[in-house]
Amino acid sequence: VQLQASGGGLVQAGGSLRLSCVASRIPIRGYTMGWYRQAPGKQRELVASVTAGGTTNYAESVKGRFTILRDNAKNTVYLQMNSLKPEDTAVYYCKAGTKYWGQGTLVTVSS
Repeated sequence: VQLQASGGGLVQAGGSLRLSCVASRIPIRGYTMGWYRQAPGKQRELVASVTAGGTTNYAESVKGRFTILRDNAKNTVYLQMNSLKPEDTAVYYCKAGTKYWGQGTLVTVSS
């Protein structure tokens, strides 16, 4: 199983980025998909998740700014991040189900 995350980069505060996570070898349609992040010196935390049925869940810190989307036909999950803040700086990881992790993609938000 491979989860390939991409889309990270350097952006100014107030800007936007869209992260993508493409899965191979598993169809994501049956899985809850999630985006997590880990900032330096901090624990990994859930940012957003979407169930197989489409129910979404967001961390309080990103509500109203981030949107998680799944495209089962493309076997891809996205994280649209708007109004980015310096405190959003972290390595972002995607996860399928309870055990499949992708490699991280670094998001850096400058003030």
